[in-house]
Amino acid sequence: MEWFFDPNIWVGLLTLVVLEIVLGIDNLIFIAILAEKVPPHQRDKARLIGLSLAMLMRLGLLATISWMVTLTEPLFLVLGQEISGRDLILLLGGVFLLFKATMELHERVEGKIHVHSGPRVYASLGAVIAQIIVLDAVFSLDAVITAVGMVDELGVMMAAVVISMAVMIFASKPLTRFVNAHPTVVVLCLSFLLMIGLSLVAEGIGFKIPKGYLYAAIGFSIVIEFFNQLARKNFANKDAHVPLRERTADAVLRLLGNRTRDEVSEQSESAAAPAEESAFDTEERNMVSGVLSLSQRSIRSIMTTRSDMTWIDINASAATVRQQILDTPHSFFPLCRGQLDDIVGVARAKDLIADLSVHGKIELTSVREPIFMPDSVGVMKVMDALKRSHGQLILIADEYGTIQGLVTPIDILEAIAGEFPDEDEQPVIEVLGDGRWKVDGTADLLYLQQVLHSDALVSDDDEYTSLAGFMLERFNTLPQAGEKIEVDGLQFEALEVFERRIATVLVTRLPSDHARQDK
Repeated sequence: MEWFFDPNIWVGLLTLVVLEIVLGIDNLIFIAILAEKVPPHQRDKARLIGLSLAMLMRLGLLATISWMVTLTEPLFLVLGQEISGRDLILLLGGVFLLFKATMELHERVEGKIHVHSGPRVYASLGAVIAQIIVLDAVFSLDAVITAVGMVDELGVMMAAVVISMAVMIFASKPLTRFVNAHPTVVVLCLSFLLMIGLSLVAEGIGFKIPKGYLYAAIGFSIVIEFFNQLARKNFANKDAHVPLRERTADAVLRLLGNRTRDEVSEQSESAAAPAEESAFDTEERNMVSGVLSLSQRSIRSIMTTRSDMTWIDINASAATVRQQILDTPHSFFPLCRGQLDDIVGVARAKDLIADLSVHGKIELTSVREPIFMPDSVGVMKVMDALKRSHGQLILIADEYGTIQGLVTPIDILEAIAGEFPDEDEQPVIEVLGDGRWKVDGTADLLYLQQVLHSDALVSDDDEYTSLAGFMLERFNTLPQAGEKIEVDGLQFEALEVFERRIATVLVTRLPSDHARQDK
């Protein structure tokens, strides 16, 4: 009983139990597959009988092989080296483990999955048990040879087999889930098999490798794997804090070929290399991005702002109103008395022209009741209101009742597919050349991010939605024309500043070396 107090024995026992469990997973899976062939009320019985037979099979093989390795009488000579029955068994067992571990690792690396497919046919319990016996004989070889290579005492080997099989019997389902959820654990144990197989081959040809070396290597690997699993868990917990919708959107855009600024810079540096053709065009990726991010956007980011609204003063002369309608390519107009915040209603352009032609003034009978919504409302609610408005526009007001802007179906479409300038409008983003853009100060930051392939312009905590608001936040004051800032490898220069606002901005992509120095 001296071995009972030897710490190396306990280390070997614990390690062997873990290896026996992992090596028995395939046996457990195939037993479960065979158990599915019997009627449902006999499946638990078949599974229990199968695992019990596997334990008895391993114990019997252990007793046989452990006795055979005591045969030290030389059988023949190879290159002057005496080969006994023990050496032959160790050599063949080591080669078997090397082959088994290599094949299993190859399947794991290649991603091959064992799937049981075929018709569900119920078989008799006796026929299934017979198949399980054959499988147990095959799947027990690697476990038994591993036990012989790990420890020297037969009692420790048998104890490890009994403990491992008991664990598999009482925890078969959660154990299978754990192994399937942690494939790196299986790969680690298969690498242990390679080490044990190598040690058996070495011992079979006369080179004794102390078991302590194996235990030290296995223990060190287990510690590293523990920290690896801990890091994965922490990463998963951190990733879980990101909203599911945002993670899904990012994953979908990655699949579509969306690129970050660093990826764009790397591609520009390797211009000589052929560019990988994407399955989706830039416009298609931007449209998908617009759809996925639509519910997260504030209404302020898509509405036509107060300064860009066209409205009609009902106190103005008929000629003035008629000319204003003819000069503006809009089909709906807000009607006001003297100022924008004194809203009377909303009317169609053709109704207004008809009133002016027949009555010489605007008749309020053709005016529709305006639809107001607060600026804190989400885009999806505004879109739902537009569906029920029969083509009418939605007026957006702040908490004090001041009109901040309006939303039309075109604004929703532009948030998804990009801008559609009217006849009297210029594009918000004008491409000047490779890496240079002239951008209107009212440009939506989300749309600008897509064009610039940057993810540093928009934050969840920002209260602004336009490029002008972004620059004012960075300058902390109204900049002068010509002042510049650099963000995420991009240079933003205020081109035109008047009437207390930034009118236009020149955006230039900086060389990649300069961008890295800024970081």
